[in-house]
Amino acid sequence: MSRAQLIVTAVTLQGLTQAEAARAYGLSESRVSRIMARWRAEGDAAFEPGSRRPKTTPTATPQATIELIVNLRANLAGRGLDHGPATIAWHLQHHHGITVSRATIARILTRQGLVTPAPKKRPRSSYLRFEADLPNECWQSDFTHWRLTDGTDAEILTFLDDCTRYAISVTAHRRVTTPDVLAAFRAATARTGPSPSTRPRQPATGPCRKPRPARTATPTRPTESAATASTKPAASRCASTANSATSPSAEPTHEPASCSSSTTSTSPSSESAWFSFRP
Repeated sequence: MSRAQLIVTAVTLQGLTQAEAARAYGLSESRVSRIMARWRAEGDAAFEPGSRRPKTTPTATPQATIELIVNLRANLAGRGLDHGPATIAWHLQHHHGITVSRATIARILTRQGLVTPAPKKRPRSSYLRFEADLPNECWQSDFTHWRLTDGTDAEILTFLDDCTRYAISVTAHRRVTTPDVLAAFRAATARTGPSPSTRPRQPATGPCRKPRPARTATPTRPTESAATASTKPAASRCASTANSATSPSAEPTHEPASCSSSTTSTSPSSESAWFSFRP
């Protein structure tokens, strides 16, 4: 039972005066008077929490402006034009003499159910970013869509050095394909020299996890003769395989079971795909 109910019960059933009820429950007489007045006017609904919304909002957007914003969005969308908050704000200012901020227009469109809010994204505090320590240690590759003045669509393929942000290769294509990526990569390695090794998407650019160190094979029963016999040939075979993998004209080869490395696979699967080459 709320305190307002106790006050009403004490006054109506127990026969206490409002002053006595105020002293009994530690309230002021004016507070008790307001509780009783509201109970006589609203009945049991007076015991429910009241709305704290102000009675007037002088700075609120007028209803006529809200309807105009909704109509402008529908008109622009029907004509196939941009109908975002910035465009609507421009039309309001230049055609109707009304100045409304883009944020206010966005809130109005959201309240009217015309915009679906984007889901909450992963917090930036959980991101682990990487950066190469030495030049030519890690390359990044990306292709970006670009529309020319004549309406032709093009895609720009770039290779960047992760440490220095130096543009190793920048080429334009109608549509980036796997052969285009391989040709640009081989031309870049022939011109500037290959990165120590190639490993696509490990790690990915931007929010990512740091790469795990490669696992090395260890003998089950290490002995001096066995370790000497197995470690040195494996190291030489790994080194020769890594050199052939980074060569511009080398074909993919199968590595020995004792080596630990990765193969190259650079096939863009979407309009914006990142490739990262790192040991």
